[in-house]
Amino acid sequence: MPSALRPTTDRQMEMEEMAVMLEHEERLHPRPQFARDHWTDLRGSWGFCYDDADRGRDEGWQSRDEVFGRTITVPFPPESPASGIGDTAYHPRLWYRSTFPLAEIQAGERVLLHFGAVDYRADIWVDDRHVIAHEGGHTPFSVDITPALSQSTSHKVVVRAEDDPLDMAQPRGKQDWQPEPHTIFYHRTSGIWQPVWVEVVGPAYLADLRWTPDLTRGVLGLSATIHRHGDLPLRARIQLSMHGEPLADDVCLVRGTSLQREFAVDAAAVGHNGEQWLWTPDHPNLIDATISLLAGDVVVDTIRSYAGMRSVGAEHGRFWLNGSPIFLRLALEQGYWPESHLAAPSDDALRDEVELAKSLGFNGVRIHQKVEDPRFLYWCDRLGLLVWGEMPSAFVFTQSAMERLTREWLEVLRRDFSHPCIIAWVPLNESWGVPNLRDDPAQRSYVQALYHLTHALDRTRPVIGNDGWELLIGDIHGIHDYSFSGRAISERYGNPEAVEHTLRDVQPQHHMLLLSAANRGHQPVMITEFGGLSYQPGQGEAWFGYGTVRTQAEFEQKYAELITAIASSPTIAGFCYTQLTDT
Repeated sequence: MPSALRPTTDRQMEMEEMAVMLEHEERLHPRPQFARDHWTDLRGSWGFCYDDADRGRDEGWQSRDEVFGRTITVPFPPESPASGIGDTAYHPRLWYRSTFPLAEIQAGERVLLHFGAVDYRADIWVDDRHVIAHEGGHTPFSVDITPALSQSTSHKVVVRAEDDPLDMAQPRGKQDWQPEPHTIFYHRTSGIWQPVWVEVVGPAYLADLRWTPDLTRGVLGLSATIHRHGDLPLRARIQLSMHGEPLADDVCLVRGTSLQREFAVDAAAVGHNGEQWLWTPDHPNLIDATISLLAGDVVVDTIRSYAGMRSVGAEHGRFWLNGSPIFLRLALEQGYWPESHLAAPSDDALRDEVELAKSLGFNGVRIHQKVEDPRFLYWCDRLGLLVWGEMPSAFVFTQSAMERLTREWLEVLRRDFSHPCIIAWVPLNESWGVPNLRDDPAQRSYVQALYHLTHALDRTRPVIGNDGWELLIGDIHGIHDYSFSGRAISERYGNPEAVEHTLRDVQPQHHMLLLSAANRGHQPVMITEFGGLSYQPGQGEAWFGYGTVRTQAEFEQKYAELITAIASSPTIAGFCYTQLTDT
């Protein structure tokens, strides 16, 4: 039958609409806090094939265009309907192929290829030459592909992704290892699931930026890493502004491969007019920045960035923002879309998610078992939404699991350090991957090591070593309690004595809370998961939840009952409701 006469299924129509939307939407830079004005977006249609027999490398598929017999819409994972594939079966090895145009490279210019995330291992070829291998399914990587480029004006990129669905030592979060999702777990997200793009830079270019606000000293610190090709004398120009008004225009020499600068902030203005200067959810003030590298009078690279002046802390039983206590009203943010899985269906969907949380009265979200897209964090920064950053867990305790999670967590901390919206780090959740914390000294040492390593790399934020239960070490005692009764919540957390008794003796969800009395100091206590109400108006099977209600009125009454019980406690410093959205 001619293609024009074939019936079009609803799913085909949805995929065609998704592809058209991807082609025409106005796209935000994949890393808005580290953005160049000129970049080539490689999202869209790529050649695709599975490699279940693991023959591709031996047979040189990176050089064989004919094996890519299917089409996939990148960056949607092949398990998702949005990809145009929609195959949720086990396929541990995936291959992708695309081409991109590139104007003639001028003398000294370099070409950078960027991947936002590829789950889980990735090998990349450009014009049949292997250029990089990367392990870690939630973090970005980049490579200078200049030496690999052929003389053509069109270039080929091939990706081999390996994502073993049964590898329980791999940091996977809520991606299910069973053929179909069960209980709280989701369909898998394999292969490319965040943007891919190309940028042309000069013989020297900025590779990394780190902003560190210090309200005590009244300065904003900048640390930058620079890649050089040759011994070109360099200067850096840093321009800062807020609300369109210039704050700084600084030019300095660059020696070596790093740049360190500090910029004074008007302490008197901040102290008397914090609403115009400091970053808060109600007033998300940002300092816009342009950093340029100059060789003589020639600009060889320019980055647009931003920072926020704010401080966070957890002490004296409270959470503090800019020196004042703030009650955290968080929602659990899964960051999962049925049509596109961990990948956002569009740039707009990320902004909509932030606006939805704020419109419901939350002042923050706890990202759950996912490293969120930098564009989501951008909108949290711009619109004012607090964020707890969390590492997706592995599900066994082995040397490989520890090494792999730790390496990837370091990349998370590096990528997201400068976002003012992020106010806490959670390397582990609910003892996932450390199931015997109580009795195994090695598991306890691992949790303590992650806590201290995170603090060594970021002294500006609280760290929760293992959120939920078996609280071994952390700056906040985060408790997961899914009691369906507001009265039970009040009895457990209604006054200081009740809280201490709960920490010592009560075991919500049948888990011990405080492993060691020595860990109980002046850390604030928060209910960082509760609720999980399942609204099931009919008589059919309810989706997974911690308590089912049958009517809208019953849902509202039960929600209010639980929220009121927590908010009425003088000893609870914040909460995180489960959950903003779910499958």
